[in-house]
Amino acid sequence: MKILLVEDDKSIAMGLDYSLKQEGYETIVCYDTEQAKNVIEKQLNEVDLFLFDLSLPDGSGYELCELVKKRGDKPVIFLTALDDEVNVVMGLDMGADDYITKPFRIRELFSRIRSVLRRYNKQSTTQAKNIFEIETIRINTLEGKVYKNGEEVLLTALEYRLLLIFANHIGQVLTRAQLLDRIWDVAGDFVNDNTLTVYIKRLREKLEDEPQNPTIIKTVRGMGYKVGD
Repeated sequence: MKILLVEDDKSIAMGLDYSLKQEGYETIVCYDTEQAKNVIEKQLNEVDLFLFDLSLPDGSGYELCELVKKRGDKPVIFLTALDDEVNVVMGLDMGADDYITKPFRIRELFSRIRSVLRRYNKQSTTQAKNIFEIETIRINTLEGKVYKNGEEVLLTALEYRLLLIFANHIGQVLTRAQLLDRIWDVAGDFVNDNTLTVYIKRLREKLEDEPQNPTIIKTVRGMGYKVGD
C-alpha cells in the first residue's frame, strides 16, 4: 500500500514518513506542489492514497486534489491547520474523502486512512460484481448490456442469462446439466438439451472472432464448457 505525502514542513513530513513506514505503508514524500504534480503525472497508478497539506509554498492541496480526481478515482485526505468550516467544505466539495486537523494523534490518522481505504475497497468490490470482462467482451450488469471491442452486442434475454452464468463461473467447467438447471432456475422457461446447443452456437456467433474456433466459450470434451482460465 503506497501513500503520497505532500507536506512542506519537513519536520512534520519526516515524522509522518517514519510513522507510516512503521505501520507498513510505502511512502513517497514531496514538499511542494511542483514535486507532487510530477509524481501524480508519472506514478498515479502506483499510489493507493494521497495525503495533502492544504497550505503549500507554491500552491495548495486543493489543486493537487483536483488533479488526482481528474485522472482517476483515488482517495485523498487533507492535512490542515485550517479547521475553518469554509476551507473544509471546499475541500470535500472538490472530491476529498476526508480531512484531519493539525495537531492530530498519529493513531487517529491511521484510523482515517483505514476507513477511507475500506470505503474504496468496498466500492471496487461492488463495481467488480457489476462489470465482467472476458477477453474483448465487457458485460455491464447495471445496464444489462454486452459490448465487444466497445460496440454493443444485442443478445436475447436467454442468451444474456446464459452468458451471465458463464461470467459468474470464470475458469470453471460447467456441464450441460448444470447449465440447463441454472437457465431453468433463472429464466423460468423450459430449455432442453437441443435448445442449449443452439444458444451456445448463437452466443459464439455474436461474441467470438472465429465461432468455429472459439476462444471465449470453450468446449471441454466429455465434460461441458468453460469461459476463462
